[in-house]
Amino acid sequence: MAETSLRAVGRRALEDLEELVGCPAEGLVGVQRTEQGWLVTAELLEVQRVPETTDVLASYEVSVNAAGEVESYHRVGRYLRAQVDQS
Repeated sequence: MAETSLRAVGRRALEDLEELVGCPAEGLVGVQRTEQGWLVTAELLEVQRVPETTDVLASYEVSVNAAGEVESYHRVGRYLRAQVDQS
């Protein structure tokens, strides 16, 4: 990967995750550098409903190596769009 900015890593991980999971991305929640590369946290729309407040979203963590390639991903949670985090 020629460009290793936060923006470039996040964008690439989000695009790859959409393709791997088959769901549209809602956006990035976080991007951080690790010893092995990057850890990206993203939200995807898993189930679209009417009204929109009942959509099911999911949060995924994506491990990206120093070359910018996705090495692994996993879902860390699912929730309704209208659900408020209590932490």
